[in-house]
Order: sequence, then C-alpha cells, then structure tokens
Amino acid sequence: MERGLPPHITAGRLDRALGAFAGVVGKDWVLTSNEDRETYLDVYALGTGEEHLPSAAVAPASAQEVQAVVRLANEHGIPLWPISRGKNFGYGGSAPRTLGAVVLDLGRMKRILEVNERFGYCLVEPGVGFFDLYDHLQANNIPLWLSVPGNAWGSVTGNALERGFGSSPYGDHASKICGLEVVLPTGELVRTGMGAMSNNPTWPLFRYGYGPSWDGLFQQSNLGIVTKMGLWLMPEPEATLGLSIELQNADDIGWALDELCPLRMSGVLQQSPNIGNYLRSAAGRSQRSDWYTGPGAMPDSVIQDIQKTYGVGWWSIGLRLYGPEEVNEVNARIIQAAFARHTDQPFKITRWRKAEPIAASGAGIPSVFPLQIVNWQGGRGGHIGFSPVLPPSGEAALDQLHRAQKIVREHGFDFYGSFTAGERHINHVNMIFYNRDDDGMVGRVREVLKVLISETAAAGYGEYRAHLDVMDDVAASFDFNDHALRRLNETLKDALDPNGILAPGKQGVWPKAYRGSQA
Repeated sequence: MERGLPPHITAGRLDRALGAFAGVVGKDWVLTSNEDRETYLDVYALGTGEEHLPSAAVAPASAQEVQAVVRLANEHGIPLWPISRGKNFGYGGSAPRTLGAVVLDLGRMKRILEVNERFGYCLVEPGVGFFDLYDHLQANNIPLWLSVPGNAWGSVTGNALERGFGSSPYGDHASKICGLEVVLPTGELVRTGMGAMSNNPTWPLFRYGYGPSWDGLFQQSNLGIVTKMGLWLMPEPEATLGLSIELQNADDIGWALDELCPLRMSGVLQQSPNIGNYLRSAAGRSQRSDWYTGPGAMPDSVIQDIQKTYGVGWWSIGLRLYGPEEVNEVNARIIQAAFARHTDQPFKITRWRKAEPIAASGAGIPSVFPLQIVNWQGGRGGHIGFSPVLPPSGEAALDQLHRAQKIVREHGFDFYGSFTAGERHINHVNMIFYNRDDDGMVGRVREVLKVLISETAAAGYGEYRAHLDVMDDVAASFDFNDHALRRLNETLKDALDPNGILAPGKQGVWPKAYRGSQA
C-alpha cells in the first residue's frame, strides 16, 4: 500500500518530522517501511483498511521520550495515534482513526514499576500486558489477583483506559484505576490525584486528590497519553465457589437478569457475571460450515442441534463467589433459591480453596483461546463489536435482545450475544462474525452496524465503546441539548491540544483543524 499522508502535510514535511523523531528515539525505532506500516492495520478491517493506514510509527522507551516526540509533533503539525499494545481487536486494533497519522507505539514501555502486596495495587507502564503482570505475580508468589478480559494479550493500561471489563469482583477495570502519569498534547507531564504532590505514597490509594479529579478525563480520550497507571488488584480470597447453569430458551434471560441484578446490587454476587449464548460455544469449537451452508442466518433447528451436541443452553451462565467458605455457601443458597422460582434445572457447583492449584479458582488467568471465534465464517475471519448499555432489568434486556437479534438475522448473520451485569447497568455485547474475503458480507456488516446504532439510539440506549469506522455515528447518538457533550469535548480538546495533534477523531472528538472534513 502506498504511504498515506496526514491531512495538510506534505511528504517533505513528514520526512523532516520523522527525522526529528529519530533524533529522540533512535532511527531503529522510527518505523517507515510498507511492512512496518501495514503491521498497524486493523487485522479485522472491513475491507482493506487503507483508510486507517498510518504513515509511520515511532516507539519511545520512556515518558521523557514521549514528551519530546509530542513537542516535535506540535512543531511539525503531525498527528499522533497513541497505542499501548494495539490489541483492541473488534474495535480497530492499532490502526489510527485518521489516514496518515503516525502511530505512537508505547509497547517498549513495559516496566512493572511496583506491586504492593500489603495495599493491593500495582504501578505499570502502558506496554505491560496481562500475561506479563500475571507471570510477575505468580513468579513472586504475590497473593493478588488480576481481572482479565476474554482475550487477554493486550495492555493492562490500554484495556482499563478503554473501559474493558472482566468477570471478577474487580472486573470493572476503569473503576480500579488510581493515579495516572500523563503527557499532555503540549508535551507537559502531569500526575493526577495525590500524585500531583511529589513523593506522596497515597497516589495509588486515593484516586480523587485535591480539587477536580482528572483520571476519568483520560479514559477513551484524546486529551493525553498515559505513561504510568496505578491499578488496584484483588487480594487472593480464602475460597471460591462456582455456579453454572444452562438456560434452554432465549427469553429466559429476562427472569435470570431480574434475579441476578438485585443480588449484584446488594453484594450477594460480587462479580459481574457474563452470560453468553449458544454461538459462543459453537464458534469457539467449530465453524459455521460444520452446521449450516444455506443462505441467511442459521434456522432454529440448527441452533437446537448445536445445543444438543455441546450440551449447552440458549444461554450459559457462570457465576463465582469469593471469600470465606461459609459466606460463599450461604450466598450460593440464596442464588439457587432465586433461580428455583423459575426452573428445576440445577446449578453445577465447583469449589476451590486457597492451597489448591489456581487453575480452578476463578482467578483472572490470561488466555487468548476465545479468539477462535473469529474463524466462524471461514476465510480471513474477523469480528466487530456492538455494545450498548442498558438498565439492570430483564424487561430492558429482552427488549434489546429482540431488537438486536431481528436486525442481525435480517442482514443474514448468526446472532452472537452476551450480557454482563454490572452494579447498576447491563452491557449487551454483540459480535458480528464475517469473512474479510467476502466483499458482499463486509458490506452487510457496515449496514448492520449502522442500523443497530440508529435503532438502539432511537430506543434510548448508547454504546460504551465503538469501532473506528462508527465512532462518529456513536458520538452523534449522544444528542442531549443539541449535542452539548460534543461541544464540551471539543472545547476541552481545543484548550489542551491547540494544534490538534493527538488522536484526532478518537471517539468522535475532532480538533478545530479537522472539523467538517473528518479526515
């Protein structure tokens, strides 16, 4: 692919900037070959992904090098697209929103700066992955547990900043952030919260600090580059107890969530349970052609064959209780009694105690096995996510389930849906699987995303996270008071990033120089 140029930037100006970057990081860490640039494309791109092709990448090794690169980017007017490890699959991966932006790859910054066993936190750089931190905890016999996302080869920092989640009691990763070090778009270095005071030991302990709290400003944002992050880790519990059940009918999700959500809110259930449908089981272990080769979405008879073959329900529910054994047993009985009001299906129960192998514990153990699901359609497989946030009620869940399933099936796709129940909300994550080599299928993916976004917004719900290709559409759906939030975001963007060099267009927030053109 030919090198794309950033908007308003000539080839000569870009080359001068890249030369200046090399003076900071060394020429080996300014990556300009075709192979280098294509490495940063979205591996699941809808089409070639050329519209998100970077012009180059630069890989600093320290916060000071990040500062220097950012200052040079301002001087030369070059847009930067920061990534931690670039594994944001299903949402764009490492590709920039803007054609020709220079990827600022923070993957070399992978120091685990501190793990505090007594107070239960870590301080890490953005290149630290879940496997890195897990291995560090295990190798040093530190009794602290991670929460991990389904596919865990990404960055601990990047996932938390993008509001990723796992299923443990610490599964709302963004809520466990405590203290950030950030390079602002001007190149200035700041620390948030109590870190604004030199050598303050409560930086990773008290997130609010003094005056306005800023940690949230740098989540899903283009207002700064996080170079260090404090994150709370879960103390290893005395015991865990697992409860799993298979619900046979699609609409069972309504009563199940009406039972689970109050238990989550009251603290009987500490984790955010993830409830996946039959396709999660099938796509992880087979391909669509093993079951059905006809047109359109799989018929109900094929779905029933999948359920029978794998011994799964329409929904599979896995719950985990953490803490003293006797407390877990009491809470398990409360959950079992709640479900017994609706079904005779028993829970499968597993138990784990502290001295036993960690594999059966329910701890956050990183894995990439779930990526198998992208092979469902065959060819060069891909997936893209659609993830609206709902109230914690069965009625809302059923309404959105019926809406999303109808839209997805009408466009010829098999329905993959899951629900994750937070303390006061539900995430409804839908995955659309496609074959990147099938142009017609790729076109239908674009269509179905647009319809899902618009019809779900019409029902009053918005996404918490979006793919590069639809960031503007999702941002536009937040329309209160004639898009007052967008104007606020743009005001902050122009104040903190007057030259508009940091991740233009991320989450639909464009700097002044790009507005209207939306490059």
